[in-house]
Amino acid sequence: MTLIVRTVAELRQQVRAWKAAGQRVALVPTMGALHEGHLSLIRIARQHADRVVATIFVNPKQFAPHEDFDAYPRGEAADVEKLASVDCDLLFAPNGAEMYAPGFASAVSVSGVSEPLEGAARPQFFGGVATVVAKLFNQSQADVAIFGEKDYQQLQVVKRMARDLDIPIEIIGAPTARADDGLALSSRNAYLSAEERAAAVALPDAMKAAAAAVAAGGRIDEAEAAAVAALEAAGFGPVNYVEVREAGDLSRLGPGPIGAAKGRILVAAWLGKTRLIDNMAVG
Repeated sequence: MTLIVRTVAELRQQVRAWKAAGQRVALVPTMGALHEGHLSLIRIARQHADRVVATIFVNPKQFAPHEDFDAYPRGEAADVEKLASVDCDLLFAPNGAEMYAPGFASAVSVSGVSEPLEGAARPQFFGGVATVVAKLFNQSQADVAIFGEKDYQQLQVVKRMARDLDIPIEIIGAPTARADDGLALSSRNAYLSAEERAAAVALPDAMKAAAAAVAAGGRIDEAEAAAVAALEAAGFGPVNYVEVREAGDLSRLGPGPIGAAKGRILVAAWLGKTRLIDNMAVG
């Protein structure tokens, strides 16, 4: 059974008890609407710790006013069942007032790695992510935290934030969980119609083709343009970005061949009313 707590005091009390017993604690932050991708993170967390804490909090600070905060899928009862099925020890599920008390006036900003790609498309996003994750790290005092590589730029922002602020936590990136046809698992996939879901496979296919072309010595700008054309032909639009970036600091690579650099191709595009993102290693 998964224990549910809703206050920071309860969370800290339980974590202190585990640590007093010499147990290592892992944290898996989520916004709920759990799927197999989230559950894979819990399983990985179990490999690195004696106890696993999942969090569910739909963080308003990472949504712009025109985005889907109110419509974001929620279903705590189903989420709790899924967490119990993978032996998650504790769910921290605070409300908005517990996370952001009246008068809350602080923010965490991570420059550099947060600025391109999602940072340009959603300027408020990474400030909200960095703030809530810093709070969760501080609230939980976990030894290790697991984040999916599907949100690759987010993973790099969190790593930089923890290093810069000297937060004593190990951060592990977990491989992207995918459906059989290659589409990355995401809570927002629930927004897709049946026709859109069938077309969505064009995104991982275009990304893989571009990554292969670059890895084979092709020009980065040509591979990116071919991926954009493939997405638009499949019905995606607008395509926010298809870019090959350095895997660590996300600096721009190209326009020519990748050479010896370690790269990552990152993609974001709209399919109907749903915005999908994905990424994979290059080279």
